[in-house]
Amino acid sequence: MTSTLYTHDHVAPALPLSLILLLATGAGLGAASLYYSQPMLALLLAEFKSTPAAIGLVPTLTTLGYALGIGLLAPLGDRYDRRRIILGKAAALVLALLLAASAPSVAVLALASLAIGLAATLAQDIVPAAATLAPEAQRGKTVGTVMTGLLLGILLSRVVAGVVAEQLGWRSMFVAAAVSIALLGIAVWRRLPRFEPTTQLPYLALLGSLATLWKRHGALRRAALAQGLISIGFSAFWSTLAIMLHAAPFNLGSGAAGAFGLAGAAGALAAPLAGRLADSKGPEVVTRLGAALVAAAFIAMAAGPDQLWLIALGAVVFDLGAQATLIAHQTIIYSIEPAARSRLNAVLFIGMFSGMASGAWLGSVVLAHAGWQGVCVMAAVSGAAALVVRMWPQEPTPCVA
Repeated sequence: MTSTLYTHDHVAPALPLSLILLLATGAGLGAASLYYSQPMLALLLAEFKSTPAAIGLVPTLTTLGYALGIGLLAPLGDRYDRRRIILGKAAALVLALLLAASAPSVAVLALASLAIGLAATLAQDIVPAAATLAPEAQRGKTVGTVMTGLLLGILLSRVVAGVVAEQLGWRSMFVAAAVSIALLGIAVWRRLPRFEPTTQLPYLALLGSLATLWKRHGALRRAALAQGLISIGFSAFWSTLAIMLHAAPFNLGSGAAGAFGLAGAAGALAAPLAGRLADSKGPEVVTRLGAALVAAAFIAMAAGPDQLWLIALGAVVFDLGAQATLIAHQTIIYSIEPAARSRLNAVLFIGMFSGMASGAWLGSVVLAHAGWQGVCVMAAVSGAAALVVRMWPQEPTPCVA
């Protein structure tokens, strides 16, 4: 199959389920690499006998590397064969994970974390690849399935890392992650077809075209803004959950916070339904429904801030809403300008990660001054604001082949 060359305007046959699952697994494993370190920070602190501030650089630099990779590397998917890019990043990610596993100091681990973040952007090459391979009538469903894999990787990575690190040590987790990415690379090399580049722009002009796409397409601006607003609440919840559960009245340990990842995963598993709904009813309907679910879930949690079952149910609902909205937004932007899918995806995720970074900061500030209920109210407001953005009259956007 690797001899096949796909162009952005080809008439795509139905994708085999095995290939869709490979793409979903690849997106999940790539995204999971960003979060393995988070539940292991206490172990890292003890081993290196460092300060919390120094150890905090590990997840910070991982996230920074991913953000840089989205802006600086993801657009290359339009300029070069995506298959080669995915394979190259997979090889780099294996090396970065092995460097982390063998790190003799916090400085080396921090450097490896930055490299992990950069290389983990292979997930953002896989999603546009899936959109290109899928027939138009099934694009939402296919992207939804792949994005489910990506979100499951994010949500379950903390649970897996916590268990493996506790039983086998934190270095074993990084080694296991490297092995999983190596196996993924072999599968991609065997199964994924080649992709024809859709532009010959030089690198700096390619990066400059991100701003051009932003100015040209109102649909892209609305998608990035709405997804960024939803991500504020998403990040505020997950960045403050462990602290809230540790305090009264719950007095629960870090394992309980990790278990909430399973609740979020339950919502993510329903996301392919959002993709099918986007194909049948149109993605605009799904964006509004998803934003409404996010706002409603946080309103319910704000009304019962001391009800653990309500918080768990809210995690399922708002994760479903956030995932559904993201799938619908990707379906929208991938139809705008097929030759620029990697760059359009980069702009969308820059907006999304800007929201996540803002949400993590705002969540900690609001938790300190207004408590957990304040965090839920803030997240509900950001979800409602996203719904308002999706309700704005739609601007006519040129569709470029």
